[in-house]
Amino acid sequence: METEFLKVLDENGKYVGEETRDKIHQMGFWHETFHCWVCSIENGQRYIYFQLRSHKKKDYPHLYDITAAGHLLADESIADGIREVKEEIGLVVGPSDLMSLGKVKNSIVTSSIIDNEISHVFLYHSPHSFERFQLQENEVSGIVRTLFCDFAKLCNGELESIEVSGFAIQESGIKIELKENITFAQFVPHEHSYFATIIKRIEELNKLI
Repeated sequence: METEFLKVLDENGKYVGEETRDKIHQMGFWHETFHCWVCSIENGQRYIYFQLRSHKKKDYPHLYDITAAGHLLADESIADGIREVKEEIGLVVGPSDLMSLGKVKNSIVTSSIIDNEISHVFLYHSPHSFERFQLQENEVSGIVRTLFCDFAKLCNGELESIEVSGFAIQESGIKIELKENITFAQFVPHEHSYFATIIKRIEELNKLI
């Protein structure tokens, strides 16, 4: 596998240099990522979508996460990150389809990784049904949605669990319906402040459209 090089930033987002992805996660260097949250409106209800990471992933296997996201390589611009939406969940979007939620600092520290991200975050209002999602199965094993208001309540502690529904792809390649109640512990362990910021900015943006 080709070694990936990322930009190393200071905590204010200033370019410092370049380093391998593994070294960056080992040392906890700040680096850039691209995040795209997908939402939709159906029958007057607003939904937010999550991907279910493949159990084969090295980091955070079989946990729910941002709809589509990935690292920006050293030679990539923010706009290049849009490729993640097509690669991971099969939706074709362009820069004009996305609404910026700004930059958000986000740290995840586990026993094996120090993931200090400065994330360029975007919102995509999808008109598509679940049939349009085509998953990159070595990366993503499912896609689900829940009511946006329920996710907000989960993040601020008003709910202990939420119902998600969508589909998953089994190892055999068979597509199955997925519906379950999940807790906050079943998400990639982003900081609570990250989720709180995203929810607030989506709510503010929705008031303008």
